[in-house]
Amino acid sequence: MKKMIDILTEIVQDKFELMGYDREYGRVTESDRPDICQFQCNGALSAAKKYRKAPMQIANSVVEELKNIDIFEVVHIVKPGFINFILKDGFIVDYVSKMGNDERLGCTEASNPLTIIVDYGGANVAKPLHVGHLRAAIIGESIKRISGFLGHKVIGDVHLGDWGLQIGMVISELGRRKGDLPYFDENYYGEYPEKAPFTIDELEEIYPAASRLAKSNEEAMEEARKATFELQNGRKGYIALWKHILAVSIKDLKRNYSELNVEFDLWKGESDSQKYIDEMVNYLKDNNFTYESEGATVIDVSKEGDNYTVPPFILFKSDGATLYSTTDLATIWERIKKYDPDQIIYVVDKRQEIHFEQVFRCAVKTNIASEKLKLNFIGFGTMNGKDGKPFKTREGGVMRLQDLIKMIKDNVRTKLKDNKSLSESEAEEISRKVGLAALKYGDLSNQITKDYVFDIDRFSSFEGKTGPYILYTVVRIKSILVKCKEQINKYELRLAKPCSVIERNLMLTLTAFNETVEGAFQDTAPNRICEYIYDLANTFNKFYQDNIIAKEEDLEKQLSWLKLITITKDTLEMGLQLLGLEAPDKM
Repeated sequence: MKKMIDILTEIVQDKFELMGYDREYGRVTESDRPDICQFQCNGALSAAKKYRKAPMQIANSVVEELKNIDIFEVVHIVKPGFINFILKDGFIVDYVSKMGNDERLGCTEASNPLTIIVDYGGANVAKPLHVGHLRAAIIGESIKRISGFLGHKVIGDVHLGDWGLQIGMVISELGRRKGDLPYFDENYYGEYPEKAPFTIDELEEIYPAASRLAKSNEEAMEEARKATFELQNGRKGYIALWKHILAVSIKDLKRNYSELNVEFDLWKGESDSQKYIDEMVNYLKDNNFTYESEGATVIDVSKEGDNYTVPPFILFKSDGATLYSTTDLATIWERIKKYDPDQIIYVVDKRQEIHFEQVFRCAVKTNIASEKLKLNFIGFGTMNGKDGKPFKTREGGVMRLQDLIKMIKDNVRTKLKDNKSLSESEAEEISRKVGLAALKYGDLSNQITKDYVFDIDRFSSFEGKTGPYILYTVVRIKSILVKCKEQINKYELRLAKPCSVIERNLMLTLTAFNETVEGAFQDTAPNRICEYIYDLANTFNKFYQDNIIAKEEDLEKQLSWLKLITITKDTLEMGLQLLGLEAPDKM
């Protein structure tokens, strides 16, 4: 369906053009004074300077042509030249009815779908997910869902850290603990065990122990570097151990990400780009993009006119070792070769902005990335505690993600304890869904780049701008529809003209869904959907307070209301789905 705002804009633009003015001045927006009108056009003020006419003169000539347009109830001018519109109820009803009969609720699939890769995991293997991984996962998942809903081909990649020094640390620590295993015997030529010599719990204890030791003991650090070098140069036993680390870690990561309703299409990591590095380096050297600087191989990515320093891109360190920059560039090389994307979106901590600026500039300068390919860095802020510092456990340590999820689920479970109508299994499932909504909505409702304070009590409240409030609204509508099941089954539900201002406002809020989703896609801004579904839930609840739907005696009015709240429920649920959330049937 064409967006409501576009329908209105086209009509007004036609009239501006008819009167001899550029079409651009006819753009219509939602009114910033809903007490006066529903939509407005401010183009007459902008056109006045160009055409050397008074804004009122321009506005009057356009309005004269708009008076006969059937969809407008009122078109009037407010000084110094604002054109205000109020739509006819019949037009609003017709639009909402069409939206309700469309399984996509008025959202149109892209006519020229893009291939988009979303890189939004970034977890390191051998380490548990912690709260620092939360934002990348849920923001990236929402961007992926929104893009896919609009018809684009979206590929989500977890892009694991699986090839760096942390693997060498784990291998060397295993060697100290279990040095008699065949993986450490360079003269061993048999088959290595299929089962890993460690559990996920053991692995998650080994890494921090190895890291602490390496940071305090230069000999241990050198052992880790040596193990990393030998792994990356194909030592068979270490490759076998690395495969065990991957298998055990990925199984656990999939479970943790699943608890967040986060799924990836690709479970690739840094290691997958290794096979492309030689080919890429040869290309860069053959085309004279590289030079030596203090023994390192680098590429200059500064630009004339830069007002800040962008350091050279380092391809190899002086000892020949690769860096994240090398593997990130090689990953772009691989993605172009395999998927030919139109866009790659990186959802990463905003503190890595300079790193990705270097990588993107290098990819463009060396023509690895063509003009067709858009490279987008979506840098997110940190989740902080009430002290304004990055969120920690009470003991001051980094909190595991699974512990955070459990904490907020238990908080919701406590609030449900007085509801004796719920069975134990129902309460558990509702707590999971509501807790996840509290956590994810609390995060996604913020602008991506902003830091925010994690407040468990506020996020899990059933009132205010929270996930549980929106879920409760959906459950309330479901309850009404169950009560009115007989009418729904017996009669055709059909929208009638609104009987009140709040009913009209609810309809108008619904008409903005497709505009909101497309805007969220264009701006990679899931918070716009959060804002919209909160406004929709709020408007519905005002309507609900004014009207006893299940007991309404006027059948035509009741059937219209049932149709209206059904569309409202579907729209709220679709919005929740795009955020990676789901509503229970009762709360």
